[in-house]
Amino acid sequence: MSQPTRIFLALIAGLAIGIAAAALAPQGAVTAADWVQPVGTMWLHALQMTIVPLVVSLLITGIAATAEAAKASRLAGRAFIWFIVLLWVSSALGGALTLGMLSAFPLGPDLAESLRAALGSAPPTGEMPPFSAFLVALVPSNPIASAVNDAFLPMILFTTVFAFAITRLPNDERVRLTGFFQAIGNAMLVVINWVLWLGPIGVGALAYVVGARAGTSAFGALLHYVVIVSAVGVVLWLLAVPFAWSFAKVSPGRFVRAILPSQSVAASTQSSLASLPAMLKSTETLGVPVARAGVVLPLAVALFRWTGPAMNFAVAIYVAHWFGIELSWGQIAAGWAAAAITTMGAVGLPGTISFVSSIAPIAIAMGVPIAPLGLLVAVETIPDIFRTVGNVAMDVAATRAIAGEGGEESEADALLKAG
Repeated sequence: MSQPTRIFLALIAGLAIGIAAAALAPQGAVTAADWVQPVGTMWLHALQMTIVPLVVSLLITGIAATAEAAKASRLAGRAFIWFIVLLWVSSALGGALTLGMLSAFPLGPDLAESLRAALGSAPPTGEMPPFSAFLVALVPSNPIASAVNDAFLPMILFTTVFAFAITRLPNDERVRLTGFFQAIGNAMLVVINWVLWLGPIGVGALAYVVGARAGTSAFGALLHYVVIVSAVGVVLWLLAVPFAWSFAKVSPGRFVRAILPSQSVAASTQSSLASLPAMLKSTETLGVPVARAGVVLPLAVALFRWTGPAMNFAVAIYVAHWFGIELSWGQIAAGWAAAAITTMGAVGLPGTISFVSSIAPIAIAMGVPIAPLGLLVAVETIPDIFRTVGNVAMDVAATRAIAGEGGEESEADALLKAG
């Protein structure tokens, strides 16, 4: 049985047992929840302890590897620029779409209140600093203190600058430093796999607490979450078609026919990496020379996760909505930047591994509680399908736009020259 399936079944079992216990013996179920909750909290803390070293190491190695590829090829350099721009666009779209959807289809106040009470986690208190103070705080006077105090946005900014500085070092020093952080990242992935092996226990404990305290409303709230976040992914997925039409000069019908095989692989495997051979075939069908697609597509799989910033930002905004937090423009700006930047260091990991490590920095940067992530990771399987098919569709569209058809200049190249 796969890891996501084990965790999902633990979620269902925990909720069902908690709801049944609350129906049969309400007071006893709540008392048991007080004993069970520390188990789930400890499991969530075990995931949290890997976030800082994992985010730092992956961001550094991701930027270093991408910069190295960009130096080696002008085509890779152009692709890098386009991918970075599109990731920021994705993050902005995710924020706008999620805020709009939650405004039109909010979570019922009774459901939100019952879930807040079940998790026993209060939202951060106090006023947000003015925007000028927010800008000043982006540049950390002590990056280590930023990491210790969960000031993720300043830490991410320092890490990004540090990563680009590494790319300017002599080869020997660059290789040593990159290898050091790569080893840290690999070690953290081993730890995460150990923690996720215990996932059914941790998720089951959290689910029992929610079921015992919130009752059947927990199912409705989780369904609402899946629909909202998946809807954001669907919109980002569909945007690949007009992008291909506008920037790659490919008609919608031709583009859809070309990507169908790669979409099938993406939906069945939920892996962009596994879809790479099918994506190469799709770009070949669209007339992209294999030599050029062979440069852009692997870079896209490694760096460019079109749906990532949007859907990660959507999860953080949803949690804020869950806890009744009225997000200020400063918090939204912090989430927008964190979602766009952290995606650069997100490697192609299974959704259960990357979920918390990708979203916790965004939530922390926005001042949003991360306790619900331990539950939401269990229902990530459905949104993850739309993440993958959207990424694969836009990878093909962007490759066609950047690499062009045959020897012709692409629309992306033309815009870059004009700029």
